Amino acid sequence: MKLALPSAAMVCLEYWAFEIMVFLAGLLPNSQITTSLIAICANTELFAYMITYGLSAAASTRVSNELGAGQPEKAKHAMKVTLKLSLLLGLGFVLLLVFGHDIWIQLFSNSPVIKEEFASITPLLAISILLDSVQGVLSGVARGCGWQHLAVYVNLATFYLIGLPISCLLGFKTNLQMKGLWIGLICGLVCQTGTLLLLTWRVKWTKLNLSGDKDKDQPIVV
Repeated sequence: MKLALPSAAMVCLEYWAFEIMVFLAGLLPNSQITTSLIAICANTELFAYMITYGLSAAASTRVSNELGAGQPEKAKHAMKVTLKLSLLLGLGFVLLLVFGHDIWIQLFSNSPVIKEEFASITPLLAISILLDSVQGVLSGVARGCGWQHLAVYVNLATFYLIGLPISCLLGFKTNLQMKGLWIGLICGLVCQTGTLLLLTWRVKWTKLNLSGDKDKDQPIVV
């Protein structure tokens, strides 16, 4: 439970931030259009994230297994490999979205207004997808290292103290409106990804030996 509850919290805090964005879009002028677009962007982001989520789970399992086996260098190597693969897959999805956004939006709406607005927000959506592909793997590594509690604080601070306030400021106090909401979310993702990257980069992997080698020489008393 000590591992499961923080793991669930770190995932829920990020998902809830996207859902809150949909509610905020409903407070903007022309809410029917803005709510539809933010919901489409959130679902597109989730669809792209599911592609790399498997790598996140693999990174979590592999890193924890290697640390448990007393091989921190292999754990670090596994993190680097999954990070590169996730970034490559994210980049592939972004290219498909940028060049095929007219086809993608038809799966959601036939409205010319929504098609035009979605085309204008696609570059921002592409940035958030790339950031999400990186932070997804880093979150998996954090779970594998047992840093769930730290990741909860990171997500809480980056999304709810940085991202959403910036979204409200840009969305309601400027003419950016819907784009302002998404820019604020990107700011939260940048801070989250940067913090997790700094955490994994600065950590001394040789000190994350969880194998229990210290007890190998201890006699077992039955």
